[in-house]
Amino acid sequence: MTKEGSANIETVLSIEGVKRTYSSNGTSYEALKGIDIGIQEGQFVAITGESGSGKTTLLSILGAISPPDTGKLIVDGIDVYSLGQERAADFRREYIGFVFQQFHLIPYLTALENVMLPLSIISIPGAEKKDMAREALSRVGLGEKGHRLPTELSGGEQQRVAVARALVNEPPIVLADEPTGNLDTKTGGEVFSLFEKLNAAGQTVIIVTHNTELAGRTGRVIRLKDGLVESDTIRT
Repeated sequence: MTKEGSANIETVLSIEGVKRTYSSNGTSYEALKGIDIGIQEGQFVAITGESGSGKTTLLSILGAISPPDTGKLIVDGIDVYSLGQERAADFRREYIGFVFQQFHLIPYLTALENVMLPLSIISIPGAEKKDMAREALSRVGLGEKGHRLPTELSGGEQQRVAVARALVNEPPIVLADEPTGNLDTKTGGEVFSLFEKLNAAGQTVIIVTHNTELAGRTGRVIRLKDGLVESDTIRT
């Protein structure tokens, strides 16, 4: 498995016949009922829909975090869920940058140290890891705040650190789950602009959002309803 030229790698992502059912206390809930989606390299895609429509489940499957009950995830010709555990971890590290709504920053680590976390298992010198993390922070406008703890940063700045952490390995695909959900309108718009810049630089960006205004700024909107694709609109 290789990743040449970071975001310039030719990446095509598709899911085929994906279904996912959750069971609890003797009852079952079918979150995804058979999804087929192909996403091309360099697209900026918003996944929308009401709560319970299957958005986050779909994103976790796309991110190689949670396997479907049936169906496939194919990325760059790789049948992701056929990989063994170690190879799947390699895949996630090389191909996917994931941004969460809740930031998930380690409170006792500085912004720089948080961004360095994905590099911990890579065999490169520590100084090089710091340089990569500083570069990622600079890309999100926080080059001067790498020494600060999360509590010393605003909510928008914390989300920027989370974006930098997702970028530090230069993955060709960036996934984001409601990345503006905990931010005010102005700050959320600023964070969303980061994803637009990433996409303009060539990265494939897939974002889950309830915000129809922000979704309208992407090049493609996939709307889910009751575990199925209700609509799929590509803007030209």
